[in-house]
Amino acid sequence: MDDLLTDFLTESAENLSRLDSEIVGLERRPSDLALLNSIFRTIHTIKGTCGFLGLSRLESVAHAAENVLDALRSNEIVVTTHVVEVVLAAVDCIKAVLCHLEKTEAEPQGDDSALIAQLGRCLTGTPDPDCDAPAADIASPAATDIARGTIAGSTSASLLDEKAAMTTAAGPAANGGIDKAGESCISLAHSTLRVGVDLLDQMMNLVGELALSRNHLLQLVANNDDSEFAKPVQHLNRVTTDLLEAVMKTRMQPIGNAWTRLPRVVRDLAHARGKQIALDMRGADTELDRQILQAIQDPLTHMIRNSADHGVELPAVRRAAGKQEGGTITLSARHEGGHVVIEISDDGAGINVERVRRKAVERGMLKSDAADALPDAQVLRLIFEPGLSTAEQVTNVSGRGVGMDVVRCNIDKIGGTVELSSTEGRGTTVRVRIPLTLAISSALTRSASAVRPDHCAGCGDERRVGHARCGRGCRTRCDDHSLA
Repeated sequence: MDDLLTDFLTESAENLSRLDSEIVGLERRPSDLALLNSIFRTIHTIKGTCGFLGLSRLESVAHAAENVLDALRSNEIVVTTHVVEVVLAAVDCIKAVLCHLEKTEAEPQGDDSALIAQLGRCLTGTPDPDCDAPAADIASPAATDIARGTIAGSTSASLLDEKAAMTTAAGPAANGGIDKAGESCISLAHSTLRVGVDLLDQMMNLVGELALSRNHLLQLVANNDDSEFAKPVQHLNRVTTDLLEAVMKTRMQPIGNAWTRLPRVVRDLAHARGKQIALDMRGADTELDRQILQAIQDPLTHMIRNSADHGVELPAVRRAAGKQEGGTITLSARHEGGHVVIEISDDGAGINVERVRRKAVERGMLKSDAADALPDAQVLRLIFEPGLSTAEQVTNVSGRGVGMDVVRCNIDKIGGTVELSSTEGRGTTVRVRIPLTLAISSALTRSASAVRPDHCAGCGDERRVGHARCGRGCRTRCDDHSLA
C-alpha cells in the first residue's frame, strides 16, 4: 500500500475514533464552540487530504458535512437532533469508504447523492423531521470495524497524546482560528513518531528474553558471593529493568481509547427505545496494555448496551417509580495494585433475583429446591451462564442469553474477573478486574531451604575439602567434617 495512503488511513482512523463521541457531546452541549471546532477540524482535514489523494467520493461527502458544520459555527443554523443524525450518517459513510480503501486501496462504487442532498437541506435550517438520515451504501459492520480502530491497530500504534492526535488540517484553513490550531498541532507532531505495532511486539519479545538472561546471571552471581562479575551484573540488572519499563510504556494506552464509540452506542440505543440516557465516563486517562485494551472493547460495549437496553427504564416507568425521567450509566476505571478496575453502573430497574431463579429452573440449570437454597449473590452469577437471560423479550440487542457468557469468557482469557451486584429498583453494577499487561509478569522465587544447596547449613560458606568445622550442629556439613 502507498505510504501516503497508509498514513492517511491511520490518521483518519485515530481522528474518527473520537468523532462519534464528540458529535454526541455536541448534541448535549450545542453551545460548546471548542467541541464544534474540533469536529470541524477533523472533517476539514479528511476533506483536504482526499483532494490531494484524488478520493473524489470521500471528498464530496466530507465537503457536504463540512458545510453543515461551518453553518453551525457561524450560527446560520442551530444544533438539532435531526442535524446530528444526518452528520452522524455522513461520518458512517466516511468510515465505510475508509474501510474499503484499507482493504482494496480504491474507493468503492456508490451513490451518495441522497446523503449529500440531505446535508444540503440541513443548511436551510428547516429539514424534514420525518425524513430519516440515509445510510451509507456500504454495510455498517465495515464502518464499525473502523470505529473500533481496525485500521489503526493493523497498521500502526499511535504514540500521540490526545492533543497531538489532532493533526493540522490539510489545505487552507477556513479562518484564522483554524490556522492557529494547525500551527500548534504541527509543533506537537514534530515531537512524535509513529512506529509499527509489529516492531513494538518484537521489541517486547526481545526485552523479555533479555530479562530472562539477566535473571539467570543474577542467580549465578548469587551462588558465588566472591564473583568479580557481581557489580557489572547489578548494573546490567538496573539497566534491564529501566529498559523493560520504558518498552512497556510504549504499549500503554489510555482506556478512553476503548470508550470513544460508547456515547454513540448509548445515544442510538436510547433514541431507538424512546429512553433518555446519559453516559458518565470517569478515569478515561487510566492506562493499560494495548493488547488488554483491544480485548476488552467488545465486552465493554456489550455491558453498556445491556444497561441501556434493559437496565434503564422508559421515562414513564421511571417517573412512576419516583425517579428522574432520564437515567444515567456510569463507566469508571482506576488503578488498583497491578490491575485496572472497571465499573459499569446504572440507576435502572436492577435485577429481579427471583426471576433469575425461575429462569434457571426453567432452563434445567438447577432443580427447584437447589435454586431456592442458593444465596442471592450466587443466583446473580447465573447471569453469566450461557442461555440465561432476564429480558422479557428478545431484541436485536439482547435477550438470547449469550452475551454475558461471552463477556465472562473474554475477561477470563486475559486473566481478569467479573462480578455482578444489583438492587432491584435501584440499579446494577458490573465490576471487572483485569491485569495491566499480559506482556511480562513479575514473580518472587524462594528456596524451600534457607541455605543454598552447595553451602554449609551451619556457617553458610561454600562446602569444599579442608574447610574448617562449623561446629553448629547442622544437618548438612562442610565436606569432610564430622559432627561437633
